[in-house]
Amino acid sequence: MVQLMALLATVNPLIQGEPIVAFVVLLAVILIIPPIFERIQLPGLVGLLAAGVILGPYGLKLLNSDTDTVNLLSDIGLVYLMFVAGLEIELEQFNKTRNRSIGFGFFTFIVPLITGTLIGRLFGYGWNSAILIGSLLASHTLLAYPIVSRLGVVNSESVTVTIGATIFTDIGALLILAICVGVKSGEFTLAQLAFLFGSLVIYTIVVLVGLDRLGRLFFRHSGDEEGNQFLFILLAVFLAAVGAQLIGIEKIVGAFLAGLAVNGVVGDSPVKEKVMFVGSVLFIPIFFVDMGLIINVPKFFEGFTRLESLGLTLAIVSGLIGSKFIAAWLSKLAYRYNFKQLMVMWSLSLPQVAATLAATLVGFREGLLKEDMVNSVIVLMLVTSTLGPVLTSRFAPKLASSSISSKLDEESVVWEDKADAPMVAVVPVHNPETEQNLIELAALLTRSHVGGRIVPLAIAVGHVHMNDPQINATLAQSQVLLERAVAISREVGVKAQPLIRIDDNISQGINRASREQNANLIVVGWGKRTGFQARLFGNVIDSVLWSSHCPVAISRLLDSPKHLQRILVPVETLTEKGAWVVRFAHNLATENGGTVTLLHICERASSPARMAWMEAQVKLLAEKVIGCQATILIEPGDDVVKAVAELSSDYDLVILRSQPRRTSSGGLVVSDVMTQIAQQVQCSVIMLGEPPSPHALGITNLNPERDLSLTNLNPTASE
Repeated sequence: MVQLMALLATVNPLIQGEPIVAFVVLLAVILIIPPIFERIQLPGLVGLLAAGVILGPYGLKLLNSDTDTVNLLSDIGLVYLMFVAGLEIELEQFNKTRNRSIGFGFFTFIVPLITGTLIGRLFGYGWNSAILIGSLLASHTLLAYPIVSRLGVVNSESVTVTIGATIFTDIGALLILAICVGVKSGEFTLAQLAFLFGSLVIYTIVVLVGLDRLGRLFFRHSGDEEGNQFLFILLAVFLAAVGAQLIGIEKIVGAFLAGLAVNGVVGDSPVKEKVMFVGSVLFIPIFFVDMGLIINVPKFFEGFTRLESLGLTLAIVSGLIGSKFIAAWLSKLAYRYNFKQLMVMWSLSLPQVAATLAATLVGFREGLLKEDMVNSVIVLMLVTSTLGPVLTSRFAPKLASSSISSKLDEESVVWEDKADAPMVAVVPVHNPETEQNLIELAALLTRSHVGGRIVPLAIAVGHVHMNDPQINATLAQSQVLLERAVAISREVGVKAQPLIRIDDNISQGINRASREQNANLIVVGWGKRTGFQARLFGNVIDSVLWSSHCPVAISRLLDSPKHLQRILVPVETLTEKGAWVVRFAHNLATENGGTVTLLHICERASSPARMAWMEAQVKLLAEKVIGCQATILIEPGDDVVKAVAELSSDYDLVILRSQPRRTSSGGLVVSDVMTQIAQQVQCSVIMLGEPPSPHALGITNLNPERDLSLTNLNPTASE
């Protein structure tokens, strides 16, 4: 121990005086700590907070929040956190239920604001600080959004109203923060207050309108240059943050407004994923580590032994939970919602992460908040970020229990099985080892259609000089693959129309050719998704999914598709959005003379009556989609991936639905359920990717999630 302390005494001056060393320590923490905490079923951000405490001035003294390096990186993380919070707000959802969103937003803002202000005054804070404390409780983070998206209840009014209310609460909370900081800065008259408020209103309009129009113009002229688009988004964020400071308000207000402004510009494009990825794996984690650095561990635990500090923490936590419930109850009375809708609105508005932590740090740095309040907010974050998603998982499934019959006919099913309709399947050929199985799969899906055909496609990456020897070699290799594809197609009795395309980008070449051929389906092999490079830049399949106009069948076939007769399709009982996947499986089974089993993984604690009801719902889904009954399997289990992997041993093929995924504000884990399935499922797998909706393409501001995952099967399953 003595030797360790001596070593630390030697190392500390080096770290404190060398910015690169501090940055290396931060990178090591971000890389190592979150996975360890997730392995023991704790959120990764808790691990980052703990790492900050251990390495900070009240621990090993390896890092200090006051150093230029940590301070700069933390500020960038703070700005990034609020930018992501604005970027993820669904403006289209707000427009759908504008009046009720404003109503619930007012309730869930004003009730916690009053509650927090009274708590602040009760514990000795001045009016300015007390109002800031109230604003901390007034906002909320949509941490449980992925749950309602997986369940297919995003369009439920109670959910859209809560999503829309987020705009009202977050902007309101940040406005109060700006005013409180302005009041703290010195003598503040009503005239100065009016000037600040007027400047803020004008600045808000300039950012929301100016960045939106400028962004659309830039993206239109930059085409597919994702690097320049990425840099433009970063410039917009920090320019808005600097602009906010110039007019005397906090930079996080500008960052949040920038997120709202570019929301419709980036849509759900690959640029958005890259922007959010850089923030979620680098800058935002550093912000959480910095939050840990300012926690005075002795005082933190000492506070729970002092009645006043313990009382403040209990008052803040219980005040937030109670006031958010009262707000949801008032909305229930005003809009005649039922109990299930009340509970969903309450649970979605409970988590306090992004805006709350950002405003807390600003308030602490400005001297408006004391350490005991910071400690109380940390506890509040941990409690609400756990309680909110748990309650959402419990009550959100009930919103869809009676909707499957009526909504199924309203949904646009992207896969059609009409034999008299033309069917075109594009099959990119690159790997000779998988070419035959992919061609055979496409043949099975097209040969029963009038005019059905396969388009074997080879992409040659272009060069500046079209006579480059490398292009000649690639074209020759492509020709060999295409001739083989035509021969395979002839064997299975399907017309093939081979196509070679020269393009600057493989994925863009695939999507452009598919659009030109008016394809109904793209059949691709299972690409590599592991590794840092794949996570940061994505692979060809990712890019195809982002830009495709039609479904994409991502296939890992261990045997000839002609031998895949026992097909397992995991489905969500209470949502109709996966109906087209069932239809796809039925078509394939019909061609092979096989059978389809629809699997639903329910909660382990489900009663026999509940399981029987679920089985009836899945049967109804099958009858509506394929016009006949299918084998239904209802299995209890808490781990969906593990359950599917175990059951797959009795089947030849598992067909999964690729559902979009959103990274929650402040979320630090990029889950890759596809990789888990590839490792655990031993039979063949087809992952069906849906084309982006018009909303995701920027026609509106609605940005659907993106997740190649199975978590839509069970709302309680962890990612």
